[in-house]
Amino acid sequence: MTDSTKPTPLRRPSQPRRVFVLGATGTIGRAVARALVQRGHEVVCFVRPRAGIGGVLDRDAIAKVLTGTEVRFGDVTDPASLSDEGLCGERFDALVSCLASRTGAPEDAWAIDHQAHLHALAASRDAGVSHVVLLSAICVQKPVLAFQKAKLAFERCLIDSGVTYSIVRPTAFFKSLSGQIDRLKQGKPYLVFGDGTLTACKPISDNDLADFLADCLDDQSRHNQILPIGGPGNAVTPREQGEHLFALLGRAPRFRHVPLSLLDGAVGLLGGLGHVIPALAAKAELARIGRYYATESMLVLNPETGRYDAGATPSTGADTLFDFYARVIRGEATADRGDHAVF
Repeated sequence: MTDSTKPTPLRRPSQPRRVFVLGATGTIGRAVARALVQRGHEVVCFVRPRAGIGGVLDRDAIAKVLTGTEVRFGDVTDPASLSDEGLCGERFDALVSCLASRTGAPEDAWAIDHQAHLHALAASRDAGVSHVVLLSAICVQKPVLAFQKAKLAFERCLIDSGVTYSIVRPTAFFKSLSGQIDRLKQGKPYLVFGDGTLTACKPISDNDLADFLADCLDDQSRHNQILPIGGPGNAVTPREQGEHLFALLGRAPRFRHVPLSLLDGAVGLLGGLGHVIPALAAKAELARIGRYYATESMLVLNPETGRYDAGATPSTGADTLFDFYARVIRGEATADRGDHAVF
């Protein structure tokens, strides 16, 4: 199947705007902030005083990674902080949110993916915002997990709000597909579920996704739309990812096939124990998340057939996953996965 028509990036905005950005300290959020600044927008980022994995970034470090923007600090889950420390009674044209729960656990998901976004929508509307660009996820097409349901619930609220919206649902990120590079360097086999061809995706880089998100402000064809988007090239399976990694390392492919029954057992055991030990309930949800990604493709889902369709999944950008793998192996890039780690 061939790629859908590739969107052409808009490098300069027709009208510079004041843009309020949430989730700017994540890898995608940083790229989005840069893309907005490059287009001439006035960008204000509202972030936690300490950010990054384990809170390693302090205020000075955050300001450095968000050069060119105005950085304001506060608590996105607190409506008063959003209004008083974030928006500060000023006028803004657009809200761009790359905010997402860190783990996908139910409590975190509903607090961030849903409730914090509701607060942000209300506060930004009071500040004059007329357009919201939301980074969502393509997996909400088939919502069975808490974070998917939380994201989908806010999507519905945004659509019903009357504000112009652009809901962007990307496929897999490079960082989430890079967890086994070190395993292979150590001479270990590449882990796949089943035969390694159960799922497929069109991985998209942070920069290509950032360009797509930033261009939503000026591309009217993306207004009041739900926008699935992947990176360039054909969809790839986990087995193909492993084969390319071995080729880049100059080694013969070696795979270890993990049965899905192992994940099913973990989900069942943790789910049962979670009724008795609350701490294990969150771990059970993480196990369910792992099983979901092991069995569901990150592509457009055809509602009539119930099948994923690579040809119907739009593509954008120029960065490929395998080029990224090559840069990581050469030491020219890092795969900072944080809470995206699986293996």
